[in-house]
Amino acid sequence: MNYRELVNNGTPLLDVRSDAEFNEGHIEGAVNIPVNDVQRRMDEVKKLGSPLIVCCLSGGRAGVAKALIEAAGVKEVYNAGGWESLL
Repeated sequence: MNYRELVNNGTPLLDVRSDAEFNEGHIEGAVNIPVNDVQRRMDEVKKLGSPLIVCCLSGGRAGVAKALIEAAGVKEVYNAGGWESLL
């Protein structure tokens, strides 16, 4: 799966790094909801739509967020790993 191409074509990107990490650099247009806030802010996450691409620094937190989002009923969620791989 070419996540960079999906993002470039408008697929929503959820960056689950901390606010501080996100502010140090991120993909233009990415939405930042730290992994620890994903469950509490699930309504916002669901509004992003499906498919949804999730990223973080290396893929670990994105994997946790992906599982939470899928458990909440979003069917098509992808872990793109580290955000820098999408540049």
